Amino acid sequence: MSTTLGAPPRARNTLALVGLFAAVFLAMLDAQVVATALPRMVGELGGATSFAWVTTAYLLAGSVSAPVYGKLGDLFGRKRVVLAAIALFLLGSLACALAPTMPLLIAARVLQGVGSGGLFVAVAAIIGELFPGREGARYFAWFSICFAGSSLAGPVVGGVLTDLAGWRSIFLVNLPIGLVALGVVARFLRLERRRTTAPFDVAGIITLSGAIVGLTMATPLSASLGAVLLVAFFFIERRAAEPVIPLRLFRVRMFSLSVLTSAAAGFIFLGSVNYLALFLQTAGGAGPSQAGLLLLPMTLAVAASSMVAGRIIAKTGSYRWAPILSMTLGLAAALAMSTMDERTPLPLVVTYLVLFGAAAGLNMQVLSMAAQQNVPRTDLGAVSATVGFLRSLGTTAGLTVFGAVFTRSFGTESPGGYASALNGVFWVMVPVLVLGLAASLFLPRVSLRRH
Repeated sequence: MSTTLGAPPRARNTLALVGLFAAVFLAMLDAQVVATALPRMVGELGGATSFAWVTTAYLLAGSVSAPVYGKLGDLFGRKRVVLAAIALFLLGSLACALAPTMPLLIAARVLQGVGSGGLFVAVAAIIGELFPGREGARYFAWFSICFAGSSLAGPVVGGVLTDLAGWRSIFLVNLPIGLVALGVVARFLRLERRRTTAPFDVAGIITLSGAIVGLTMATPLSASLGAVLLVAFFFIERRAAEPVIPLRLFRVRMFSLSVLTSAAAGFIFLGSVNYLALFLQTAGGAGPSQAGLLLLPMTLAVAASSMVAGRIIAKTGSYRWAPILSMTLGLAAALAMSTMDERTPLPLVVTYLVLFGAAAGLNMQVLSMAAQQNVPRTDLGAVSATVGFLRSLGTTAGLTVFGAVFTRSFGTESPGGYASALNGVFWVMVPVLVLGLAASLFLPRVSLRRH
């Protein structure tokens, strides 16, 4: 039966998701694309002491805004929230392209990041609402492909556009693609409208945002303040009428174990990427461009394993094997990488990285999908935001711990010294992977519903 738009519901939903994935790809790309353009930005705008904030401000704004968008979508409907997120991202992109100074560029990146945070959370919740159960597995796999593809394309696209048309073009290119995506989503996405009279959890938003900022900054003072605010957030959520993260969700076994495994995955698979590149450039003797090429097979393995997992889950309804296999392969890869030094042949190093990438792809979106099972539809935004928040928190913890271990272990600047220090980083992965494996083994043995 056709709709008023002349397309059956399934085709209409697919078109809407194409628009959403295009917007998500742009948002993910912008986390990577500025890396190769930063020298040109500093050369034109100055601000050599603050240029790192061009990246940090974007990521931090996205992390802070994500839980807000998740709850707004649950309360007022996800379509208007995701349209607002796309609009803010495009407005921020335009502001970045026009920024005359480094401080204004950083401020524009904050605006852009606020839009990106809403996209990641809203799209995950929309997939759960349109395609619940095993049917959504394929679409969650495509979500992972967007992530892997943007990681591959980001530095290359940034370098090419900067050379051909200047660094401002890396932001301007978002506008035509983003406007088309906005139009497609506005036209074809049809979701239930909601409105509630419950008071918005302002105190929860403030304390959670402060905790995210403090923990992400990862200085002793900011981390301590972040931990205090996180405890305060817990007590506030217990009394809030419409909490940003409903604590009752943690009574659902599948949800609580999924977010625990997601935090472990963030710690390992996202927190360690910089150190893999560092190993290739120091102990491996590769230059920056060579290191990027050597990491390419790992990124392709992420995309391939995610796609395969999505197809198997969609066909069988069995999901539990994916995080179990992910943690098992990750454990094998970590143990193998702990043996690497400057004498390890590069083909063998790449083999270990491919194994590590395959492990990462197996849980990238499977855990988000599993966490959405057996929770009310009105909580899908909060669920997606919580999974993303704890994964991000795990990544921050991983970066902090790996950095401390590397700094303490590093003794000399010789290749052997780097290899020894990095071996310590790989050994730290082992107990966290064991924890993630244990959590995966206790996930409920259920078949995801077909519809």
